[in-house]
Amino acid sequence: MKRLSIAALFILLVANLATGRADAAESAGCGTGLLEGKRITVEVQGSGPDVVLIPGLSSPRDVWGPTAARLKGAHRLHLVEVRGFGGDAPGPNAEGPVLEPMMREIADYIDDCIVDQGHPAPAIIGHSLGGLTAMMIAARDPKEVGKLMVVDSLPFFGMLFGPTATVASVEPQAAAMQKMLAGRSNAEADERTLQVMSATDAGRAQVGAWTRAANAKVAAQLIYDDMTTDLRPELGAITAPFTMLYPFDASAMPAAMVDGLYKDAFAGAKTATLQRIDGSRHFIMLDQPEAFAKAVDAFLAN
Repeated sequence: MKRLSIAALFILLVANLATGRADAAESAGCGTGLLEGKRITVEVQGSGPDVVLIPGLSSPRDVWGPTAARLKGAHRLHLVEVRGFGGDAPGPNAEGPVLEPMMREIADYIDDCIVDQGHPAPAIIGHSLGGLTAMMIAARDPKEVGKLMVVDSLPFFGMLFGPTATVASVEPQAAAMQKMLAGRSNAEADERTLQVMSATDAGRAQVGAWTRAANAKVAAQLIYDDMTTDLRPELGAITAPFTMLYPFDASAMPAAMVDGLYKDAFAGAKTATLQRIDGSRHFIMLDQPEAFAKAVDAFLAN
């Protein structure tokens, strides 16, 4: 029952292959400023080694605001945003699966606009669903990723339901969650969700504002896609240096339980180094900005 209770909280938290790769370069273009893709937009700023930042579910690129302000003097940043999560129209994200084609468009963008332009493979930093997306790219297109940082994500959401969970056993809950969220006027979050997301009033208010601005249909589809994706068999294909940041809040769960969850989840990732950030919940960058900045700087320096 305890595990199911935790799983329920995390559900609330999380609560185009067909287009061909040529479309990524054609639709998003390569350059500076705001680049328009089919399922994503990318804001390019700064100069230096390339860093791609991918936000999580219902989050705009603004989640990386302080990080971008610190890094853009020494790095060329590619701030990704999923269409529908920044107040814009969802476009093709309004129908059908989103995660796989969105991931492919980001991978194609990296190939066309960074690697094929003669730059080294970039560092990728992804939070939550963005972390899962980053792991998918690193496992399936290793040459596109120079190094990888994942901020509080799991390779299979179903682990939260117990060690025997499978995609098939989780799918009914995923479908129910999708249906519930798709019926809302926006991707609103209730107070229980916000409690899991951030340890501070200011953090919860910020996450709540981002969530309310997100398109409900896109959020609902991506919750389903996330819950029904099991990347654990592919973790061994990740060859890039891999930093995994995860939160710990002593008031929420025992340390041994938290450490064990993430250790088990990433057992198959040969290059992964796990780093716990104490005094934080899901949005580590909001709860512990100094510790988060220090971890990012160390990741980029190595």
